[in-house]
Amino acid sequence: MPDALNIPNELIDLQRTSDAAHAALAGLADEEWDMQWRAWGEAARIVQAAITEHARAGGLNRFEVEAAVKRAARHSK
Repeated sequence: MPDALNIPNELIDLQRTSDAAHAALAGLADEEWDMQWRAWGEAARIVQAAITEHARAGGLNRFEVEAAVKRAARHSK
C-alpha cells in the first residue's frame, strides 16, 4: 500500500525514528524518562507534520497515509 499512496522513504524513516524514541522510554525513570519523553514527543510531532503535509500535497486521506507509513515502518526491512 505505501506504493499506492506514494509514501516517500523520508516518512518511513521519520516514523522509525519516532518509534525508536518511544521504545527508548522502557526502563528509564525520573529525569531520564522526562528527557526521553520530550524527545519522543518532538519526533512524533515531526512525523505527524510530515504525514499531514504529504497527504495535503497529494490530495490524499491523511489517516490512510499515516496507516501506510506505520505499516511500512514497522513491517518492512
